[in-house]
Amino acid sequence: MDLGQSTGAAPGAYVKDVYEADFMAEVIEASQETPVIVDFWAPWCGPCKQLGPALEAEVNAAGGAVKMAKVNVDENQMIAGQMRVQSIPTVYAFFKGQPVDGFQGALPPSQIKEFVAKVVALNVDESLSDAVAAADEMFEAGEIEDAAQTYAAILEEDDKLAGAYAGLAKCRLAKGEVEEAEALINGVAAEISSDAAIEAVHAQIALAKEAANAGPVAELAAKVEADPSDMQARLELAVAQHADGQIEAAVETLLAAFKQDRDWNDGAIKEQLFKIFDSLKPNDPIALAGRRKLSSMLFA
Repeated sequence: MDLGQSTGAAPGAYVKDVYEADFMAEVIEASQETPVIVDFWAPWCGPCKQLGPALEAEVNAAGGAVKMAKVNVDENQMIAGQMRVQSIPTVYAFFKGQPVDGFQGALPPSQIKEFVAKVVALNVDESLSDAVAAADEMFEAGEIEDAAQTYAAILEEDDKLAGAYAGLAKCRLAKGEVEEAEALINGVAAEISSDAAIEAVHAQIALAKEAANAGPVAELAAKVEADPSDMQARLELAVAQHADGQIEAAVETLLAAFKQDRDWNDGAIKEQLFKIFDSLKPNDPIALAGRRKLSSMLFA
């Protein structure tokens, strides 16, 4: 039987005997796509007779999310030696061509179930991460509805994925649904609330709210030119520039204001700068350059 059979295969289709000749193909190469649990056993091993069938049952119950290779150490001593199997049963889990988990000796049914579930999750996490990346590409390409549907589907599978929550909230922001985006992002689980992706959306929401009340850029620029000491006008100009998509200009306006009076209004200029930096990707050139310039002023 082939380890790569579909989920419609008969019971036992996900478990097979593997030998030295096909170990590379059936374990190392196969694990590039699907995790493979390798059970090192022998016919004379009492605990193996308990562990093996229990492992097989859980693997088959997973319906193809994980596969199992049974290696008889008496018939495959070279592989057992290479894997440093010193006692049996020994179990390894392979993913992406590498051993990622394992144990020795028999385990109770509950721990066997947990082990298989943990191995299955390796592939689920990888698939969902790929799905988030695909949705991000849709969003960047302006395919907002498609991206939103993908993010929502991902969250149905795992409601603790910060990237999917952030992406869905950004879709709502892109459609002008600021309150809906804020409600969504405020409702994330506590354990992901401080994730950088979530923090970035909080900053984007704050900026979107400010944009709704932003004045005309030209008018505010004239006001600043007429009175360079008017710090409120400088701040409002930066808000207007950001709302107009002039992000780099907004940062430069704020940096100039910070240079003039860093303590104005309890550090409001620096706070606005960080709000913009946080809203951007960490490797965004505007954020990197802006943070560098701000640091040079702070520590000059």
